Amino acid sequence: MTSNPTAPPPLELWGGVECTINRVGDAYYDQFERNGHADRLDDLDRFADLGVRALRYSVLWERTAPNGVERADWHWADERMGRLRELRIRPIVGLVHHGSGPRHTSLVDPAFPDGLARFARAVAERYPWVEDFTPVNEPLTTARFSGLYGHWYPHGRDGLTFARALVTQCRAVALAMQAIREVTPTARLIQTEDLGKVFATPKLAYQATFENDRRWLSFDLLCGRVDRHHPMWEHLRWLGIAEAELTPFLEAPCPPDVFGVNHYLTSERFLDERLDRYPVHTHGRNSRHAYADVEAVRVLADGLAGPAALLRETWERYRRPIAVTEAHLGCTREEQLRWLKQVWDGAQHLRSQGADVRAVTVWSLLGAYDWDSLLTRWDGHYEPGVFDLRAPRPRPTALARLARDLAAGQTPDHPVLGVPGWWIRPDRLLYPPVGRDRHASPADTHDAIADEDQRSRGRSVPPILITGADGALGDAFARVCDGRCIPYRLLAHEDLEVKDSASVEAALIADEPWAVIDAGGPDRLTTAATGAGAALRTYVDGQEVLAAACARRGIPFVTFSSAAVFDGSHTSPYVESDPVAPLDALGQAAAEAERRVLAVYAAALVVRTGPLFGPWDAANIVTTALRALAHGEPFPTVDDRVASPTYIPDLVDACLDLLIDGERGIWHLANPGAITLADLIRRAAERAGLNTTSVVARPRGLSRAVASNRPSWVLGSERGWLLQSVEDALDCFGQERDPALTERRPVTVATADGVPHEPTQLELWTAEDILRQAS
Repeated sequence: MTSNPTAPPPLELWGGVECTINRVGDAYYDQFERNGHADRLDDLDRFADLGVRALRYSVLWERTAPNGVERADWHWADERMGRLRELRIRPIVGLVHHGSGPRHTSLVDPAFPDGLARFARAVAERYPWVEDFTPVNEPLTTARFSGLYGHWYPHGRDGLTFARALVTQCRAVALAMQAIREVTPTARLIQTEDLGKVFATPKLAYQATFENDRRWLSFDLLCGRVDRHHPMWEHLRWLGIAEAELTPFLEAPCPPDVFGVNHYLTSERFLDERLDRYPVHTHGRNSRHAYADVEAVRVLADGLAGPAALLRETWERYRRPIAVTEAHLGCTREEQLRWLKQVWDGAQHLRSQGADVRAVTVWSLLGAYDWDSLLTRWDGHYEPGVFDLRAPRPRPTALARLARDLAAGQTPDHPVLGVPGWWIRPDRLLYPPVGRDRHASPADTHDAIADEDQRSRGRSVPPILITGADGALGDAFARVCDGRCIPYRLLAHEDLEVKDSASVEAALIADEPWAVIDAGGPDRLTTAATGAGAALRTYVDGQEVLAAACARRGIPFVTFSSAAVFDGSHTSPYVESDPVAPLDALGQAAAEAERRVLAVYAAALVVRTGPLFGPWDAANIVTTALRALAHGEPFPTVDDRVASPTYIPDLVDACLDLLIDGERGIWHLANPGAITLADLIRRAAERAGLNTTSVVARPRGLSRAVASNRPSWVLGSERGWLLQSVEDALDCFGQERDPALTERRPVTVATADGVPHEPTQLELWTAEDILRQAS
């Protein structure tokens, strides 16, 4: 068989690193510094392993030549550009990324274009082998955030500042490319923009039309299309842009060689004058009407235009090569996978219809910091990407495997891809649903095709098998899987006898799961610890049976262990590689179960936690304490040892992400922070508005403790910190807990023989029970 010489080259996978340097007041926010890439040259090798053909990579003006080109420091850029060349990755070099240049200039400085052009020439002369450039990333978006909304320098909040910033950036792109092409005549302009789309009620159709015309301005200016007949010409002139500022674009157009479409779910908006339907923070107005401006995905009954439709609009408008230059979703792992796959499939579909789509860019390879505040402050809010930086070294996530599959032309097969993304499912709607108005683009048909394709794949999806239907952790996994739309089968003890190989085999045959999570293990360990040694041996045997059954089928297995495997003598947090040294039968059983599970299935994921607490069950230690305090009862507890508690919703989300990522071995998951049980209860009570004086803190000697001296079982990690801090977890607990759970109700404890009895307050919350919570 011979190849077709006229066939277009295959769709390429590009990569991109969030590299923004933006200015807020006198402060600069540098993503390379925040994400650590500034000091990690070997990140480039990680990117190469993905199979990306090109990399959006920045040699930023502000970082390289803040004091002028003649005083530029090229050391950092030289090292990285040289390594990219060695790796045979084609760089798409960015020069300004949501920035405003060095301190001596700004987006409204008439000297900005010439200054960037001088820097661009210097970059081209330094790296004459580079052919692809993005001198300014997303000029329109940056102009809006810097000149219209006031978020970034120069903090304008008016139409003229917006228009001046936009024209200045586009002029800078044209002059920069002119300077680059004088050095490298074959240089290509890869121009990016976040296009978005606006929908509206009929009453506000004029505003939607205006914004949908405006979204093309950066491309249209560069293409020399903004003349007297352009719908935005009169508006720009009315704002104060002189005709002489627009004429250079008409006289010397600089059309992109590749039109780069960046698309985010929140970029599509819906405008509605019915303010009573929407929260106050969404309300705004123009000179004619007040209206709410909300995310279209949350209100449009028919769904979004979507990335494929926007690509089609770009192709039909310009008929020049196009690419998706940013594909990123800050969400849970399965949704990130679903989004990238949908974007890829949409691009492939458009290519099959004749559009010249060159690539899809998996964006934010290292994730991104603080985009939830639009980079206006450093809060430390992190969204993982292809790699997760909450680890000593960037950790590849499931997105890395998906990227490799796409780059190699292979069909991705992760089970979570068989379910529609949240932006397609009916539960995405937060407001009364409305249909698109008559002004919606007719080019929206393909994403409906892609949506139906996702729905059809979701009709036969293997589940995760979860044990522990009667326990807090099993219930939490079911809740979270429901919210994340991950199919599961939750089994109670009568459905699955874990120590019985035949029972386990029957369940695996019947449900054909793609993974097993033993969420019932902690409860079984706690119950076994109240009885004789035989009960603990049965617990350990059951763990081994489950692991061995999963190993035979090659399906992932997740189980849980405890800080009780340690002796509490460390003054620093325990990490995964620390040797175990249990002091009691419970800790010994947990340690033995870990050993035997990993012996029969090295690919199992064993999660050690701290004391568990959560908002959904009545029996966890914090809820029980609040219940007593709410009824004016004293609550005795211990205060001479510290732990790192584990908030159950955080634990479940992190476990599901690790499972999807294919992680294995021992992993510590606890909310960072060392705290005594007494202080944990006091802080939860303060947030609930309860009197904390009834928390009676006693030393260990006044409680029925099973351990001799266990001052600390704080968990650290050498693999990654995935959970929020204890204080933030307590804030979430206060917001998410069910107040009804603090109502008075009888509490019983089941012993190993299954006979319940009512415990005393001291019996409930002694050191023994605290350790069992950690199980």
